[in-house]
Amino acid sequence: MASPGRAAPGGVPADRSAELRAELAPPLALLEQAEADAQSVRERADDAVVARLHEAQVLAEEIVAEAREEARRARELAAERSLRAAEAEATELRAEAEREAAAVRDRARSRMPALAERALALVVEDITAGPVPPPSPEAGS
Repeated sequence: MASPGRAAPGGVPADRSAELRAELAPPLALLEQAEADAQSVRERADDAVVARLHEAQVLAEEIVAEAREEARRARELAAERSLRAAEAEATELRAEAEREAAAVRDRARSRMPALAERALALVVEDITAGPVPPPSPEAGS
């Protein structure tokens, strides 16, 4: 069987575990520091994620509010345009109706003398024809 290490002067075996502990202490300390740094980075990253999520939510709410306002303005504009178009159509229909009424009045004026002359002729004929005999009782049955 082999001995655990070189013999120290004077015949005492060397304490390898103490040597290893002394040798590994600085790298292990660095590793512990690296782990602590990594944990700190993870915590800062978690905090940053929470903050960014909050910022994103606030931004999303602002975007939605702006979109709703823009939609409201678009609806108002569309309603205003529709109202103006309806008013223009109503104005055109009114003007067309007035033109048609004027044409009817003009036709009535142009026909009025002939109708008045015919009515007068019928009245004169009725007056000059004499009394109209009453209908006979047999004619009614």
